[in-house]
Amino acid sequence: MNPKIIEGGNFSDYRGTISYVNDFSFKDIERFYIISNSDENPIRAWQGHKLDAKNFYCISGSFKIHFIKIDNWDNPSKDLLIETIIVTATESKIVHIPKGYANAIESLETGSKLISFSTLPLTAVSDDDVRYAPDYWKINE
Repeated sequence: MNPKIIEGGNFSDYRGTISYVNDFSFKDIERFYIISNSDENPIRAWQGHKLDAKNFYCISGSFKIHFIKIDNWDNPSKDLLIETIIVTATESKIVHIPKGYANAIESLETGSKLISFSTLPLTAVSDDDVRYAPDYWKINE
């Protein structure tokens, strides 16, 4: 499976706005958490997932979600292609990153918040996470 964007939408009337992503299924979701990067360290990088698929939804501000398909978990190539998707709170979409990828989350505004829906239970995370140095792959700015 490849990374994909699951499009949603917004509905507004005199009562306010509802944001939705009706085509997203919670069937395999085990847990969620909210990411808020500090202004001093706006990039949270690089975390790989052998088993866990990630689904990101921006609830405030904006982010760049960078991701790489890992070729070798013990010694990945430094020449892997970095792909990037921008998400904002004004859009309603979920970015699905399947297992087998490493990602880096870059906040673009102060106060940005990103919710992550994970498919792996917390008890199995230690067998899944592979951390790489923040500068292992250079994010083009």
